[in-house]
Amino acid sequence: MTAQAVVATTPRRRAAGRWFGRVPHVVLAIYALVAVFGPLLVDYDPVSTALNDRLLAPGSPLSTGGTAWFGTDGLGRDVLAQVIYGARTSVIIGFATVAVSCAVGVAVGAVAGYFRGWPDTILARGIDILLAFPAILLTIVIAGAFERSVLVVVTALSATAWISFARVTRSVALSTRERPWVDAARVLGVGRLSILWRHILPFTIGPVIALATLEFALIVLAEAGLSFLGIGLPSSAVSWGQVIAGGKQYLATAWWISAIPGIALSLLIINIGILGDQLTARHGRGHVGR
Repeated sequence: MTAQAVVATTPRRRAAGRWFGRVPHVVLAIYALVAVFGPLLVDYDPVSTALNDRLLAPGSPLSTGGTAWFGTDGLGRDVLAQVIYGARTSVIIGFATVAVSCAVGVAVGAVAGYFRGWPDTILARGIDILLAFPAILLTIVIAGAFERSVLVVVTALSATAWISFARVTRSVALSTRERPWVDAARVLGVGRLSILWRHILPFTIGPVIALATLEFALIVLAEAGLSFLGIGLPSSAVSWGQVIAGGKQYLATAWWISAIPGIALSLLIINIGILGDQLTARHGRGHVGR
């Protein structure tokens, strides 16, 4: 290959790389639009049944005159509607859990990393105690001890998810508190809380956002697992885990009941993971540049 061909190929590869790098953004935007606007366009009652339309294959006509684009389940419920409403459930629980975990973890980690001393000691011992139990086991215990609801699921998932945010924020606070501008602020008599808010926390935004993206994927997967086990959301709510669990007895004859929500869940997790890796790599390059 000549030098001119190499030069001509390199921009094309870069353009193709940039295009593929945008794929997760497009996929996640589609999921967000479906979660927000899908339930407004598709009417669905998770409790009602239509036994005349049970176990219809994808694309089959319904008795009401419509079309079951993704088929129906064992009770005649539309799988497409379940996927749409399940996307809303996953997005709501994911954002709520990440918000709670981020708020708690960042606050605890920033205080422990900046003030050190006994706050840091308490954080370290608390994390050691929580890490002694498997995260999924502690989540199952909390979710199974109370009546099924969205609040219980968010609480159960947040019980361990905050640890990652606390550890990342603590490490950033420990390194930033020794920077020259922080020492200068102390000499000028700036209060410790003001230093923490203005000179420490801004440096945690990058790594926290990257971590939040990865944690969102793990939380969505954990919620689906809880619902699959029957200890997550109530029957009045729609979850991909519930739909997958409801179709496991029909895998040989009606594969679409479990396969289609499973594919939707897998695509969401994979693209969130890719986006999280991109943000982590971008933050790493920015950190090296500073």
